[in-house]
Amino acid sequence: MDLFSNLALGFSTAGSPENLLFCLIGVLLGTLIGVLPGIGATATIAMLLPITFQLEPVSSLIMLAGIYYGAQYGGSTTAILINMPGESSSAVTAIDGYQMARKGRAGAALSIAALGSFFAGTVSTFLVAIFAIPLTGIALQFGAAEYFSLMVVGLVSSIALAHGSIVKALAMVALGLLLGLVGTDIYTGTPRFTLGIREYADGLNFVAVAVGVFGVAEILRNLEGEKTRTVLMAKVSGLLPTRDDFRQMFAPVLRGTLIGSALGILPGGGAILAAFASYTVEKRLSATPEEFGRGAIAGVAGPESANNAGAQTSFIPLLTLGIPANPVMALMVGAMIIQGIVPGPNVAIEQPALFWGIIASMWIGNLMLVVLNLPLIGLWVKLLTIPYYVLFPIIMAFCSIGVYSVNSNVYDLYAVAFFGIAGYLLVKLRCEPAPLLLGFVLGPLLEENLRRAMILSRGDPMTFVTRPISAFLLLMALAVLVVVFLPAVKAKREAVFQEED
Repeated sequence: MDLFSNLALGFSTAGSPENLLFCLIGVLLGTLIGVLPGIGATATIAMLLPITFQLEPVSSLIMLAGIYYGAQYGGSTTAILINMPGESSSAVTAIDGYQMARKGRAGAALSIAALGSFFAGTVSTFLVAIFAIPLTGIALQFGAAEYFSLMVVGLVSSIALAHGSIVKALAMVALGLLLGLVGTDIYTGTPRFTLGIREYADGLNFVAVAVGVFGVAEILRNLEGEKTRTVLMAKVSGLLPTRDDFRQMFAPVLRGTLIGSALGILPGGGAILAAFASYTVEKRLSATPEEFGRGAIAGVAGPESANNAGAQTSFIPLLTLGIPANPVMALMVGAMIIQGIVPGPNVAIEQPALFWGIIASMWIGNLMLVVLNLPLIGLWVKLLTIPYYVLFPIIMAFCSIGVYSVNSNVYDLYAVAFFGIAGYLLVKLRCEPAPLLLGFVLGPLLEENLRRAMILSRGDPMTFVTRPISAFLLLMALAVLVVVFLPAVKAKREAVFQEED
């Protein structure tokens, strides 16, 4: 009964006119940035963080969540129409979706993607609601040692699931942890790594780092490699799938939902991994695997369901443990901190309206996406013709004004410029910036819990292995690290992420 009363509270919160408006803004903006290749949900949310400072906590988090899962919808539109995924998780959709469009079935492909995503979003939102309270109850039993070990698991998992070299991903996590140490020591009050600049006494501005590494760096990368986008068709028709289409998509949607719901919880890039895994499973189970790559409906329905389910369930570790599962969730942690909210299990107890309002808004947002996206396909097609060189000055101005408005500190703009160039160089060096951001967000929390655990144990490091939960989590982290270095696993990992060393 508690679940239904909590959901009733969530729907009453998310259903208020103000929150419905911000949910609508979020999903529309998410679809827009998903449609426009090269911007991405991570960069957009990073750019919008300054605005959330002026909004109510519930409204701001509902809007940011809507941007995230809305981008999963929008990414499939460009993947199907112009063979250019708007989101990384939509790369698999382009394989068969574009071939369906070439056969004159773009409308059906878009509808299959939208309906599969809605079903997956509905199921995974329900799973978030079911597991939220039990996991929160478990998390309340955690002490400093358990939280430290849990964060180690999260960082190690982000290394294992990062694109490219494992060593480079490990280096990015280490760099993020070091950047998180900038500021004043929490116990002694001694300035650290501030270079004598008083403005950095409270640490590097999370918004400035996120906007630089993801927003500005992404703009520079897109300007370097801008391509002329040719839309396959100016008008999309035949949106309603046939009875045979429904029959072919039914099982892939179910399997994709289950795969995405499970893998979305994993730190690193669960939604992306889920889409690839779903495509592989569907191809192996298909009676006609030769159809894949030529317009197979299962090749669209499965991955689209998987990536949307993964996007939803990635909120589980964020809402229950305060641990981000991917860069977007790390930005959500930043948004909570900006609002004065300490992420973790106490949020469900101290602010139940916010906690359940976010969960309920996911289902409302998914319904909005289905109702609005299919009629607006014509508008999205027209937006695809806008050159990127027209968009980037507006985006840059928006970023700069937003970052400066948070603290009115000119050093934050210097930080945006520095980390923008640094992020661009990291991309050129094939170092994925996502582990860096996770390390930067978790670094201060990792240090605080490490030192607190050592103080409580009077300097005895064995406290991390004598406490059963902490020891289990550390063994899990060690096992993940060992497994990814095994030759067979490493070879398969490189094949999945298509590494090019």
